[in-house]
Amino acid sequence: MKIAILGGTGDIGEGLALRLAADTPHHVSIGSRDAEKAENKAEEYTTELETRGLDAEVTGAANDAAAAEARIVVLAVPPYHVGDTVEAVADALDPGDVLVSPATGMKRDEEGFHYHKPGAGSVTRIVADAAPEGVAVVGAFHNLAAARLANLDADLGIDTLVIGDDADAKRTVVDVAEGIEGLRALDAGGLANAPEIEGLTPLLINVAQNNDGLHDLGIQFR
Repeated sequence: MKIAILGGTGDIGEGLALRLAADTPHHVSIGSRDAEKAENKAEEYTTELETRGLDAEVTGAANDAAAAEARIVVLAVPPYHVGDTVEAVADALDPGDVLVSPATGMKRDEEGFHYHKPGAGSVTRIVADAAPEGVAVVGAFHNLAAARLANLDADLGIDTLVIGDDADAKRTVVDVAEGIEGLRALDAGGLANAPEIEGLTPLLINVAQNNDGLHDLGIQFR
C-alpha cells in the first residue's frame, strides 16, 4: 500500500516515515509545499535506513503529487494548517482514500500546555469537514513522542488511539499502525471522541516536562 505523509519533513512526519519504512512493507512518500525540500528530506531518511542495513526507501514530492499516489494520506501538519492542506490536495484524492489526522490544538502559558479546542470541536473534525466526498477520515498517532518515534534504536512499547466513523477505514489504519514494531493500536470509537484523545497530548507534554526521565513518554493501556 502507498502511504503519503504530508508535512513529512517535520518531527512527527519524520518519525512516522522512518518507522513505517523500516517496519512495514508499505511504500512511504513524504510531501511538502516545497517539492525540493521533500525530496531532500526523503533522501536523508533513505540514507538513515540504509545505514541500518534496511532495504527500504522513502520518496519525496509536493503535497498534491504525494497524495495523488497514495491510498492513505497522513496530515502531519500543524493544526492550523489541516483544513487548508486538505483543500489544497482535494483534487488529488480519490473515493476510498483515507485521510489520517494526528494533529492536536494546544496553547501554552506559564503553567504549561493546554488543549486548545477549535470551534469545530476537534482538529479531526476540521479534517472531516474539509474532506472530499467518499474520502474517509481517521484520527490516529496523536499522543506519540516525535523524538522517540524517530529514534529507531528506541523500543516503543506504547499505544495509539484510533477513531473514525468508517469501520473499514479505521481497520485499515489500525493494521498499518500495528505494523510498526512496539506500537499497539486501540479502537477508541467514532470521530466524536476526538476531543478527549487530542486533549491527552498537552497532558503528556506537561508530565514529561515536570518529571526526570520521562522526556519521551507515551501511553500504554492495561
